[in-house]
Amino acid sequence: MEIAMVCTRVNLLILILSLCSPYKFIQSPMDFGPLNLLPTTIAASSDFGRILFHSPSAVLKPQSPRDISLLLSFLSASSLGKVTVAARGAGHSIHGQAQALDGIVVEMRSLPAEIELHKGGEGDVSYADVSGGAMWIELLEQSLKAGLAPRSWTDYLYITIGGTLSNAGISGQTFKHGPQISNVLQLEVVTGRGETVTCSPTKNAELFSAVLGGLGQFGIITRARILLQEAPQKVKWVRAFYDDFGTFTKDQELLVSMPDMVDYVEGFIVLNEQSLHSSSIAFPANMDFSPDFGTKGSPKIYYCIEFAVHDYQRKNTNVEQVVEAISVQMSHIASHLYSVEVSYFDFLNRVRMEEMSLRSSGLWEVHHPWLNMFVPKAGIRDLRDLLMDNISPDNFEGLILIYPLLRDKWGTNTSVVLPDSGSTEQVMYVVGILRSANPDEGCSHHCLQELLRRHRHIADTAGVRIGAKQYLAHHPTPAGWHQHFGPRWERFVERKNRFDPLSILGPGQGIFPKGSTGVYAS
Repeated sequence: MEIAMVCTRVNLLILILSLCSPYKFIQSPMDFGPLNLLPTTIAASSDFGRILFHSPSAVLKPQSPRDISLLLSFLSASSLGKVTVAARGAGHSIHGQAQALDGIVVEMRSLPAEIELHKGGEGDVSYADVSGGAMWIELLEQSLKAGLAPRSWTDYLYITIGGTLSNAGISGQTFKHGPQISNVLQLEVVTGRGETVTCSPTKNAELFSAVLGGLGQFGIITRARILLQEAPQKVKWVRAFYDDFGTFTKDQELLVSMPDMVDYVEGFIVLNEQSLHSSSIAFPANMDFSPDFGTKGSPKIYYCIEFAVHDYQRKNTNVEQVVEAISVQMSHIASHLYSVEVSYFDFLNRVRMEEMSLRSSGLWEVHHPWLNMFVPKAGIRDLRDLLMDNISPDNFEGLILIYPLLRDKWGTNTSVVLPDSGSTEQVMYVVGILRSANPDEGCSHHCLQELLRRHRHIADTAGVRIGAKQYLAHHPTPAGWHQHFGPRWERFVERKNRFDPLSILGPGQGIFPKGSTGVYAS
């Protein structure tokens, strides 16, 4: 029986040889029962989604990028076995994307969380060199000490640099600064061949573009150079409520057309009292918004726009006047605009407060059958109708985000897939069904599978009818991935053949069949 192990440099080669041995016997960690199974191995078989549980045969806890390079160099040069490797950051995936069934999981959080700040002088950019295993909250805390901060964020900060850059990294700042992958100056990557490569838009540019949004298929990001800007002291945080979807989206598009005044724009559907309350935990203002949600047979739906203006506490700037100049152009429900001033740190870390509330109620470590999509502007109303046809407002637990992005803030050579615009239209939307399913409150296996089926139906229908594309995508078959990439599939395959020809990396995504070797046909 092979014992699941946590490896260091000392036992790394022993591990590889044992995995490649034809005489090994794999036993799932779930079968160990009361035996001394290491907790890190259990964690490596799970994630935030709590939908799939794929047990690795071993977990590598690297102390430097060289450990990762040693592992991948050996595997890529060996003809023994078909071992796969997945990089795991903070475990915030939904569908097992960072898992490696019977393979090796690399715990990126084991890398030293090194953060080096470089504050540029006049005319020079400021940036941070950061370990791929460091979390965004750690970068925020360190950069604020120098009066700096990254320009682009995710809503939740307790996830790793390398993890979000392997997808895109989006939040309410994306309309203004682009996703996090548009705010990277340089990367250090260990490819599937085991080569450690420094890359940028001008040096090894093909690898740089491939890895950004590359879903962990081409290399493991071990270091990143993140663009920084001056950090504001305060943020004016504003919420406005709507009872008409068209007015809601029109005002959102108005806000993203004013990047010189507005610094952050998001929005969400208010389905019921629960969605109103859960989205307001971190918003430290008394909102006297008590809407009539109608009846079960005839529900009434509301919408909320959330925007923010940075306050640098400068004498020649009055943030209150800026907010007033913005809000007078909006068409929200009369008397239902609320604002509050918070510190920049508290604003960026707002989801942490919601997490703490859910943890205290035992509602954090539950199933999260989330679905995220990029939607063309022309299809956003149809997408809203599709959601309402497949979601029951009276028992929905979670949040549905809807907010606009601007296409010209995204690079065209990364691996991210966006919907075809079909025109010169710059606006597209991100829609996130951030749902919770608690088994202790009646959502058993059958319930969870039904939610996943409905989300799959929404995604498939939106793809065919509207041209939507999944973000943080999950497709059950390689054919589904081929359709997802569309005309970009050929380039994606070419990059795979170049940087990870044995298909060692990222087995949890399911893009390339586990154990396949050789060159893929495009």
